[in-house]
Amino acid sequence: MTWNLPNALTVLRLLAAPGVAVMFLYFNRPWADWFALVLFTVAAVTDWFDGYLARTWKQESKFGAMLDPIADKAMVVIALLVITGFSGMNPWILLPATLILFREVFVSGLREFLGETAGLLKVTNLAKWKTTAQMVAIAVLFAKGAFEHYMIEQTVGMDPQIVAGVLAGEIEDEVGLRWKDTGWNLSWYGGIALLWVAAALTIATGWDYFRKALPFLRDK
Repeated sequence: MTWNLPNALTVLRLLAAPGVAVMFLYFNRPWADWFALVLFTVAAVTDWFDGYLARTWKQESKFGAMLDPIADKAMVVIALLVITGFSGMNPWILLPATLILFREVFVSGLREFLGETAGLLKVTNLAKWKTTAQMVAIAVLFAKGAFEHYMIEQTVGMDPQIVAGVLAGEIEDEVGLRWKDTGWNLSWYGGIALLWVAAALTIATGWDYFRKALPFLRDK
């Protein structure tokens, strides 16, 4: 294993993936949302820097090439699990998240089956756009959770029970607040739209990989 700065950044990104979920175990919202947003965003930025530095400094290694896609997938998968959980299993979140998870598992299994011939499934430019779309969508959805609590607190006060009731839709008539109709909630719909775009790109890249691997899957 070659230990250099690009590989160190990749390892830190891999460790940050479960850290996103841990934020919601040890902190209350909205602090958990804020910490998860910052951690996820910083980790996503390192995804660009480690590859750029490895190419610029000519420090590309087999260890980094192996770990980089694993770190990306771990970040996306764990973040989607967290977002699906705090969205209350919203179908508009659950369906694209399911498509993304299905594709990632399918392609990983495909590469494992192909073994030495898995090199034909090299990362394409479309796959890079797919990863970017996934991370942007997830960051927007985390931002929505963070700012939503802040905006509600500014409207109805700091009482955590009232804020929780507004978020759950249980006392919105009492406080006269229809949070689902406010302008800030556009971030929620924007995040969902981006997640569907990411899911479409994810499925497209999955089909492309399957098409390339198909000749090696046929019996003689």
